[in-house]
Amino acid sequence: MTKAIRISEKGGPDVMKAVDVEVGAPGEGEALIRHTAIGVNMVDVYHRSDTEGQYAIPVPNTLGVEAAGVVEAVGSGVEGIKVGDRVAYCMVLGAYCEKRLIPAEKLVKLPEYITDEIAAACMIQGLTAQYLLHSSYKVTAESTILIHAAAGGVGLIMCQWARDIGATVIGTVGTSAKGELAMENGCDHVIYYREEDFVARVKEITGGAGVDVVYDSVGLDTFSKSLECLRPLGTIVNFGQASGAVPPLDISLLAKSGSVFLAKPTLATYVAQSDQMREMARNLFDKINSGAIKINVSQSVPLGDIVQLHRDMADRKTVGSVLLKP
Repeated sequence: MTKAIRISEKGGPDVMKAVDVEVGAPGEGEALIRHTAIGVNMVDVYHRSDTEGQYAIPVPNTLGVEAAGVVEAVGSGVEGIKVGDRVAYCMVLGAYCEKRLIPAEKLVKLPEYITDEIAAACMIQGLTAQYLLHSSYKVTAESTILIHAAAGGVGLIMCQWARDIGATVIGTVGTSAKGELAMENGCDHVIYYREEDFVARVKEITGGAGVDVVYDSVGLDTFSKSLECLRPLGTIVNFGQASGAVPPLDISLLAKSGSVFLAKPTLATYVAQSDQMREMARNLFDKINSGAIKINVSQSVPLGDIVQLHRDMADRKTVGSVLLKP
């Protein structure tokens, strides 16, 4: 038997329960993984609470979509993965557990220079940062960008990666401590959204021009004002809803805002093909190995402390990446 964190209904953090589950032998194309570190992400909060929207999942279910660990067994037909390999994965539901079965094609072998903890902390957030900066909008050294929640897990990686590209980075944060952290990680200008009008500050910083792209993981509280931060023909990328989902949109608003573009991407689409996912992971690991990106693991707590951790995430009390220890 192995411990897992499951939900049988949607709701607040208290719906998560630790239970004993039986994990059988791997079938064809599967691997048995013993987790050593489990990533915790805002998408987990959405999965736990969303009843019918974009992030709804069936119940009962085991939460979590990212982890690292060691292969203990493989089924028939598995190639490139063997017992004893250190591996990581992302966007495969069921990570909040000690052991699990998983399709072997979803696994990435870890190089020696990437620890299990760093892998579990960076797969979702790092690959998200990568597609946001390179695919949803192609950031260059001439770009000026606005990142909401700049001291969050994705935000800190984006700030560093954008600095490596040479872009000018503006970030919104809630506290002075988060502001200092964002600046240390490549943010050129910090806006304290609880004290300042972020639209006015963006216009001040950019000399009235606006930014090329806004990266918005907050959603309801920031989306409409973010449109006002864009230059004509700019782009807003909404990739999360920490404050709630963005309401239905009259698309004529995009024209009124300066013929701007709207993207609503998901990481699941970008990593659906195993070859592409592994190539993205290699690019991310190379950036970490070069020192261009450092992964900030702010907390690592036992599996049984997941309820409080979800409360802290919903209240925006966490910074950087947070992990569970199986």
